[in-house]
Amino acid sequence: MRVDVLEEHGYESALLGLSLSYRQEPERMAAVARRLRFLGEGHNKYLESIVVWLDMTAPRYFWQQFDTYRVGVTKQSESTMHTLTSRPLAQDDFAHPVPPEYLDHLNRLIAANDWEEAKAGVPESLLQRRVVCLNYMVLQRMIRQRKTHRLPEWHLFVARVLEAVQHPELLEDGGGS
Repeated sequence: MRVDVLEEHGYESALLGLSLSYRQEPERMAAVARRLRFLGEGHNKYLESIVVWLDMTAPRYFWQQFDTYRVGVTKQSESTMHTLTSRPLAQDDFAHPVPPEYLDHLNRLIAANDWEEAKAGVPESLLQRRVVCLNYMVLQRMIRQRKTHRLPEWHLFVARVLEAVQHPELLEDGGGS
């Protein structure tokens, strides 16, 4: 699994918007933003203004859970219909090894351009790439809900996001404010 931040924008604009309620300069709002980040009920709505684009490659079973987060998330992905039969599959196309005889079976279906049977038989560990656009509010919710999930891909996702974004202190409570 791979998670890369492509772009991140909006921190300064979010602080400007937050400063309107406090009649202070945006430069002085970072401490207020940290204090409000977990309050909810509109107090942390400025997090919706900080937008992040991620380039991710993950197995299909991860995407099924990721798709729980629909509000505030836009995804563009490799189309299974267009990409599955474009070339033979290899072991590195999967998050977990596929028995060689089964991989051969899938590749025979692909060679015969039998897209429907190939798609029906492809394991859930098939890696799929997506570009995902979301905001800090959604990332904060994902991190809170999934950081202790039993699926190891969520642990990797959380760790990678927190190390790659510009303001991780707004996403996870590290015990301080």
